[in-house]
Amino acid sequence: MSLHSNEPSESLTSASLLVRVRDRSSDAWAELVDLYAPLVANWCRRRGLKEADAADVIQEVFLNVANSLHRFEHRPGQAGSFRSWLWLITRRRIVDWFRARGECPAVGGSSHLERLNAQHRGLNDAQDGIASDEEALDEPTSALDLDELKRRALQQIEGKVAPQTWQAFWRCVVDGQPTERVAEELGLSAASVRQARSRILRRLREQLGDC
Repeated sequence: MSLHSNEPSESLTSASLLVRVRDRSSDAWAELVDLYAPLVANWCRRRGLKEADAADVIQEVFLNVANSLHRFEHRPGQAGSFRSWLWLITRRRIVDWFRARGECPAVGGSSHLERLNAQHRGLNDAQDGIASDEEALDEPTSALDLDELKRRALQQIEGKVAPQTWQAFWRCVVDGQPTERVAEELGLSAASVRQARSRILRRLREQLGDC
């Protein structure tokens, strides 16, 4: 399904989930973990961690996020996005996990571990929350990962909007039906359908930032 719109991809409210987390909203924190923990788990598995070990790393990652989120600066359209920042934290914790055990990742042998250690040293010297272009490109997020991230965000949004608003959005954006047809089906004006569509897409940007 396509979730793109003709509206600008950046919004002044695009970091609102992070704002709510910073305001110590327990609901917002639960949403953040629900959104991103599966992504972190995928990153860990791709670096050779088994499920139980990945669970330990995920716990450390989100503890780190909780303690350092106040230092993260949202930069729409730049490498310092939340997802890139989260990947840098995850990569540090993965390197720490291998280092603590004196083990090498499942791929690449000792030279791979040396490269990870070098990256770790470089990250310690870098300013938290800012990724270089090379580091950002290293983020192992697939198109499927992004689709799943959007799916989880939409599930969170669905429970917060009126059923008719959700139906109008789904029929237009996901099912690809013309606005006029959806308006007729739901007994709404075309303007109301467009408004519903825009409202959900805006909330999706607010939930995911520049993802």
